[in-house]
Amino acid sequence: MSSGGLRAGLIGLGSMGRHHARVLAGLEGVQLVGVVDPMGDKHGAAQGVPVLSTVEELLEAGVDYAVVACPTALHEQVGLQLAGAGVPALLEKPLADTVEGARRLVEAFESRGLVAGVGHIERCNPALLSLRARLEAGELGDVYQVVTRRQGPFPHRIADVGVVKDLATHDIDLTGWVTGRDYTSISAHTVSKSGRSHEDMVSAVGRLTDGTMVNHLVNWLSPLKERFTSVTGERGCFIADTLTADLTFHSNAAVTTEWEALRAFRGVAEGDMIRYAIPKREPLLVEHELFRDAVLGAPSDICTLRQGLRTVEVAASVLESAATGRTVNVSIDSISLQEVAS
Repeated sequence: MSSGGLRAGLIGLGSMGRHHARVLAGLEGVQLVGVVDPMGDKHGAAQGVPVLSTVEELLEAGVDYAVVACPTALHEQVGLQLAGAGVPALLEKPLADTVEGARRLVEAFESRGLVAGVGHIERCNPALLSLRARLEAGELGDVYQVVTRRQGPFPHRIADVGVVKDLATHDIDLTGWVTGRDYTSISAHTVSKSGRSHEDMVSAVGRLTDGTMVNHLVNWLSPLKERFTSVTGERGCFIADTLTADLTFHSNAAVTTEWEALRAFRGVAEGDMIRYAIPKREPLLVEHELFRDAVLGAPSDICTLRQGLRTVEVAASVLESAATGRTVNVSIDSISLQEVAS
């Protein structure tokens, strides 16, 4: 580590890479020393640091860690290169485009004892951080169901994967993370309407290890942009909007109604609604701070490669179910989220 702090490199100056460059350039205790993109810096996003053509050039310049924001299909190749050079890495999500590739990355970094993480940025969203803390504190009681909706217009930046690997991996990871549970089964349907080989809409129903039901609706065919997560349990329902980082709680009524017909019809009666005031820091900055601290050896709640592998495994099961028309039992052959967290 130099006197200027950790020397960081960035690989990829696409739509996410440009944001990573901005955050890295202003990150306390970190010096951005170079970015790699064979296409050059088309958008002037390199923050004044050298723009290199290859990962080898970045390694020659000397870095304490690297952020990988190139296309998903290149994550394995670039990640293995960094691991082989002994360089810790934060890889954008999903970890890799295949389960096998994700496993090779886990092995490469773990076998060398290197710090490595996956950029599942929803873990740093203020609304979901608050939701997770409230679930851990038992504010909802038993959890019954998690529902997510993630939809919006087609992102022309994505060419190498479909909506399951690009968008649904957000919801798969955040569901396991906020509940502390693993998927045991998944059933899904997909459609392709945009003229590409990849799917662009998915509807999935799943179950977690404690029996919690999960529903995911994900597409990039809608003019409506929505990022919705609801968790329903014995004491009510939390709703998180991760676009605005708002969290609300709809409680079950504590007051019984004397109106017999209404009580019979409603089952659970409406109670108070609370909208929480939450400090709203930029999730990407929080993600970078956590990873910087992990590289420095401080305790830090990053998304590990093994957790990233688990998300890739579940996404593969979603695609398998859609292709076969069957419910897929998700084998837990990597360490589960609970084991990792404990």
